[in-house]
Amino acid sequence: MELVYPPVILACKTLFRVLDLKLDVRGAEHIPATGGAVLACTHVSYLDFIFCGLAGLPARRKTRFMAKKQIFANRVAGPLMRGMHHISVDRSAGQASYQQAVTALKAGEVVGVFPEATISQSFTVKAIKSGAVRMAAEANVPLIPMTVWGSQRLWTKGRPKNLTQRHVPILIRAGEPLHPTPQDNQDQLTRELRTRMTTLLEKAQADYPDKPADAPWWLPAHLGGTAPTPEEAAARDTR
Repeated sequence: MELVYPPVILACKTLFRVLDLKLDVRGAEHIPATGGAVLACTHVSYLDFIFCGLAGLPARRKTRFMAKKQIFANRVAGPLMRGMHHISVDRSAGQASYQQAVTALKAGEVVGVFPEATISQSFTVKAIKSGAVRMAAEANVPLIPMTVWGSQRLWTKGRPKNLTQRHVPILIRAGEPLHPTPQDNQDQLTRELRTRMTTLLEKAQADYPDKPADAPWWLPAHLGGTAPTPEEAAARDTR
């Protein structure tokens, strides 16, 4: 029985209305109404799991996200994460969380992952891990590329959070699924997944309704923003 997830969803929707966030969800029809699926989403904000999960709601699906174990250790967030049946990831022993995700997928759950592993400070798609492809293949479920854009303006890595900011457009996009099998070349499929995630992100960036005249920090460098380049962001990640 879902005791925690429904009130959390209601609270988030209420907050979105209060802040008048301009939510624009497209491609939700790619998320199946039944059976397991992997949602592989770009990562520009600490809030992406909330917005990514919205794409499953039209199909009445609740997404179980894989998140680092430190969040589960938080005295406030931890009980909520466990109550919503999200999956704790210990990066020093990742096989257990991987198997937990595969078990959930085989049981018909939707599992959300961020294949970049960490937030992209360049607001482009970083190199991605192969885990999303591998678990979709092992569980024999569709792999759905996704992107969220605009959430970085509320709270992202290296910037002060601004959770009371109003009227921010948030674009959420789901693309056509991949259908990996254990016989496929998983490195090739991982590259294809990254290509599809990049295409979705770039389309969302092009469609974004806020077109500032200056060079905002929340735009990638190649679009005229002051975010670090991918090379600069990679150097920051190693510090």
